[in-house]
Amino acid sequence: MRSLLTVLGILIGIAAVMLTVGLGQGAQSKVTDQINKLGSNLLIVTPGSATSSAGVRGGRGTATTLTMDDAAVLADPVAAPDIARVAPTSQSSLSVLAGTANWTTTAVGTTPEWVQVRARSVSEGRFFTAAEVAAESPVVVLGQTTATQLFGVSSGGGLGGRSPVGQLVTLGGQNLTVIGLLTAEGSTAGGDQDDLAVLPQSTYASRLSTTANPRAVSTIYIEGRDQASLSAAYQQTTKILLAAHGVTAATMDFSVSSQQAIVESATTITRVLTVLLAGIAAISLLVGGIGVMNIMLVSVTERVREIGLRKALGATPSVILRQFLVEASMLGLVGGVAGLALGLLGAAVLPGWIGQPVTISPLAAGAALGVSLAIGIGAGVYPASRAARLAPIEALRSE
Repeated sequence: MRSLLTVLGILIGIAAVMLTVGLGQGAQSKVTDQINKLGSNLLIVTPGSATSSAGVRGGRGTATTLTMDDAAVLADPVAAPDIARVAPTSQSSLSVLAGTANWTTTAVGTTPEWVQVRARSVSEGRFFTAAEVAAESPVVVLGQTTATQLFGVSSGGGLGGRSPVGQLVTLGGQNLTVIGLLTAEGSTAGGDQDDLAVLPQSTYASRLSTTANPRAVSTIYIEGRDQASLSAAYQQTTKILLAAHGVTAATMDFSVSSQQAIVESATTITRVLTVLLAGIAAISLLVGGIGVMNIMLVSVTERVREIGLRKALGATPSVILRQFLVEASMLGLVGGVAGLALGLLGAAVLPGWIGQPVTISPLAAGAALGVSLAIGIGAGVYPASRAARLAPIEALRSE
């Protein structure tokens, strides 16, 4: 019974460490996937802050310093050879109507390149073309959430076979024809990626924009040619916009953020939390090691006569030492295997309960077994050496 309780202590410690590390790695993977949903090899350019007539400065992104002209310069392959695509966007929260149904969604005015830059796709219908942007066509592409709220359907039709494609909606008081439905992406740290209505930038500027400059945009999304050229694309973007706006690095009226930098920042935060939680869970491993040492010391005390008899019959100190080390290591190994099994079971069950992924790597599983064995051996060294040092005559005196 003492041995089983000792194994239980190591089991709990190993399982706790595995699950906390697995939760941390799962959180890192989830955050990275959510950020990558914004697009691949992505740079995000946002305007600086605006100052009101009363001298109150707004937050970053409140100014209107970015324009379609900036996007056109950035899209020039001669000026920026490491930039693959550019998608200027303007957005606002507007009410959209379809018959008697209404919903408040994010209206996004952009160009056809938005689909590739933001790594999106159309599940039904089509996306608008450059010709429709030039003609300021009254067309719109809906996200899955917006379409569901207005028409009660998802991709490929649904309720009564009613598809949103071809239907007429009223966005911000303007009548638009739905020509496509975006593939669902789900929610990220930035909100629901499917609650939006995407329309040509020119249509947005002429019918929905509230800014004084109709060519102003709120964000410019830039896709680098590949991951290796993202740094060069960042430098080219900054250099071009500094020259276009006539400002210096000290007075720049825009900011450029890299998707990779966002991923690294998020990963650093989750890694620190993972180490902290794993350190707390590792305390239980220390307690388990103390339990192994305790049970082995008790075992040595209770088996003094056995040790004395074996030594009197010719057993060397190394034989006695090995006997108790093997017993201690077996306690650690059995606890480690049981803890590994419990950790794998928890990794399979917990995501359904807490809604968070748990990633168990083979390296972590192997390390768990190694740690449990090391704890058993380490905790058994002192009791085993104490048993090996017993003199036969002293051990047999109790007879």
